[in-house]
Amino acid sequence: MQQLRRTFLLLVLVAMAGSQASCAKSEQLPQPARREVPATAGDVRLSFAPIVKRVAPAVVNVYSKRVERTQIDPFWGMFMGGGIPEERVAESLGSGSIVRADGVILTNHHVIDGAQKITVVTADRGEYPATVLLDDPRADLAVLKIDTHGKALPTIAIDDRPDVQVGDLVLAIGDPFGVGETVTNGIVSALARTDTGLGSGFTSFIQTDAAINPGNSGGPLVDMNGDLIGVNTAIMSRSGTSSGVGFAIPAALAKQVVMTALSGGHAVVRPWLGVRAQALTSEMAKSFGLASPQGVVAAEVWPGGPAARAGVVSGDVIVSVEGQAVNDATALNYSVATLAPGANVTLLVRKPGGAERTVTARLEAPPDTPARDQQTITGDNPLNGAVVINLSPAAAEELGLDPFAGAGVAVAGVNDGYAARLVQQGDFIRQVNGQSVTSVRQLVQLLNAAPNRWSLVIQRGGQTIQVQIGL
Repeated sequence: MQQLRRTFLLLVLVAMAGSQASCAKSEQLPQPARREVPATAGDVRLSFAPIVKRVAPAVVNVYSKRVERTQIDPFWGMFMGGGIPEERVAESLGSGSIVRADGVILTNHHVIDGAQKITVVTADRGEYPATVLLDDPRADLAVLKIDTHGKALPTIAIDDRPDVQVGDLVLAIGDPFGVGETVTNGIVSALARTDTGLGSGFTSFIQTDAAINPGNSGGPLVDMNGDLIGVNTAIMSRSGTSSGVGFAIPAALAKQVVMTALSGGHAVVRPWLGVRAQALTSEMAKSFGLASPQGVVAAEVWPGGPAARAGVVSGDVIVSVEGQAVNDATALNYSVATLAPGANVTLLVRKPGGAERTVTARLEAPPDTPARDQQTITGDNPLNGAVVINLSPAAAEELGLDPFAGAGVAVAGVNDGYAARLVQQGDFIRQVNGQSVTSVRQLVQLLNAAPNRWSLVIQRGGQTIQVQIGL
């Protein structure tokens, strides 16, 4: 009997030790969020108030002002080369999130684009002038800084974990139409929305039915933990107001921009794979011997680039990046853009015929060769005022152009001058007076050599524009 008691006691101690070990292990490993649908009427009556109470103080209003010059007299414009200019003050209203207690704020680029003055109003009605730490037009994100004079502000955490799921409850907080801070709720309607016609070519949106209206831009989309999982950015609507189809920039991209700003960077250097991808159609899939159109075709591969060194060749199908399926060029670009130069990325590649293999590419910053040789065109010629550069993959990345468009001269910007009526940012100057343009230096020489008549060939997207001009 005594032996039996000892054996029982030993088993109890072992069970207790196992339970303690299990508890210790559960404390060390993060557990996935528990997801349950409402089961009772009482569940339905539950409130989001505790989340709002915690998050709302970290949401701000962002007011920006810029001076615009407009031409108001078309009669004088016909005879004098331009109307009488008038200046007007344009105002923009948006929202933002305080992401660091000393006054670092995340918002949209389009909220502060071109602003000469930015004012941030906090939830406690404090007003602060703001400066721009980093502006990232391609991601449509910006990071601002206000001087809090030592006051610690409430903050919101950025949750960039990839565990957001369709159907998750979310809240959108911001200042729609300037009526004051407003909270709307909904669910995550879809993930990885890339075919929206919005963004820069690498943004993969979170779609939500939480009401988003003008003024919400830059505000947070938060989960049930009160963490920022997205930045409310755009809506799809025929009326201009919420129709239940809103889009938010994922937290992974937002955190990348914030961390770059906090480290003192003024521009986000995103990695480059060196592939021009093309969506795989059903017809193309059949020609590749594939059962379904899954993945993207590597239409072109940059010689010596990361993908080429990993063994990817033109005609290969890239099925997934880091285990995540990619079905269009934007999805591929986003998967790479959220990583850092120098990171290793795993690609599942399908060769023509159906054979699959996994390769690892070491990402790098896009090469900045040839040298840009940026110049502003001057003189009595039709491109006066145009800022031109030699195209390189790095320059193409900044301007949102195709680095595979071929060597040549691209328009990086347009100042006041005759060029403002003729070209726009992103155009290529392909020919001047019948001669192909391959460099900025050559372009300047060709413009200076012409007396008073010019024949130009300009490429804008997939369109070729031929212009005959006499000055």
